[in-house]
Amino acid sequence: MIETWLRRVRRRHPHVLDALLVLAMFVVTAGTTTVDRLGNHIEPNPTALVLAVVSSAALLGHRRWPYVALGITLACSLALCFVATQLNAGLVAPLLAALYLLAVRTDRATARTATAVSAVLVTGATIINEPHASISVKIGVIAWILLPGAFGDAVRTRRAHLAAIEERAERAERTREEEARRRVADERIRIARDLHDVVAHHIALANAQAGIAVHLLDRHPAQAREMLSHLTDATGSALRELKATVGLLRRADDPQAPLEPAPGLDRLPDLVGAFERAGLPVRLAVEGEPQPLSPGVDLTAYRILQESLTNVAKHAAGTGADVTLTYSGSRVLLTVANDRPACAAAPAVAPSGGGFGLIGMRERASAVGGRLTADRRPGGGFLVSAELPLRTAAREEHP
Repeated sequence: MIETWLRRVRRRHPHVLDALLVLAMFVVTAGTTTVDRLGNHIEPNPTALVLAVVSSAALLGHRRWPYVALGITLACSLALCFVATQLNAGLVAPLLAALYLLAVRTDRATARTATAVSAVLVTGATIINEPHASISVKIGVIAWILLPGAFGDAVRTRRAHLAAIEERAERAERTREEEARRRVADERIRIARDLHDVVAHHIALANAQAGIAVHLLDRHPAQAREMLSHLTDATGSALRELKATVGLLRRADDPQAPLEPAPGLDRLPDLVGAFERAGLPVRLAVEGEPQPLSPGVDLTAYRILQESLTNVAKHAAGTGADVTLTYSGSRVLLTVANDRPACAAAPAVAPSGGGFGLIGMRERASAVGGRLTADRRPGGGFLVSAELPLRTAAREEHP
């Protein structure tokens, strides 16, 4: 939480943080120059105070000129080693801050080189100023110089790791969105091809019937013949236009439009039998008086039931499925429900077909004026429910 707050402040008010850093470094450095080796307060050394001010102020340029800031703080720290009455980490605090900031903003090799050079120079100044200092003092100076570089490198590595994770997450999100859009587009093309098959079949049939009627009704009044001729011309033109427009959606490697009608609920017993032979028990129930469906709705209902049963066979092996058709007024409700699998058995092999998933089923239902919902059941298992109009023209808007 604190880290998030600091990150937010750093983004919104970077100069405020820089000013606070400069003030803190000055207080630490100036305070160190006013204390002797025994911890007693002494009169401040004007030269040391000037060096403390310059060394701390140099940190203001660490964002634009990190190497300049490091050079100034290093030079001031070396001078303070000869001016101050004692040597400790507080005396070189601006240098430590500069090394940390440089390690955060540059590569590892540059940070290590700068840290090593600073450690050698400051240690050399310590030895010259206090040749009789204990080994612990010398090691302490080296340790304090090396610490900020290592810490800054760790922070930079962590930030890079988090940035890489965020980038991968964003890329994955974009990929999922693109995949969803692609699947929707592909499913709409499949729907258009199915509707093309349905409409083309009936228009071709009407065209053939009208053409035969023209020949059979040669002895009828000219008005009837003219009407049938117009019917033939109209249906023929409609068929050509339909093939020229919607037919363009068919891929080159797809088979030609079938001559037989598209499947509908009249083939539901065959579908149920195929799944039962594949190892999926299906219980079928019909409520209300069955009503005929328009071809597009009939095909949509069949495809939704086919895909729902396929999903049960794939993802809930070992259970059965309850299929219910409820006719009410001008609509029909389709539900496919399954219980929680009793064991983690291998998925049963289901008949091929559909393969378009929940997105495709929702698109199909919406295309004919219906709606589809799919969710987990409270006691386990899954429930798919689709409400469709009996006729595509009876489309209703749902909130």
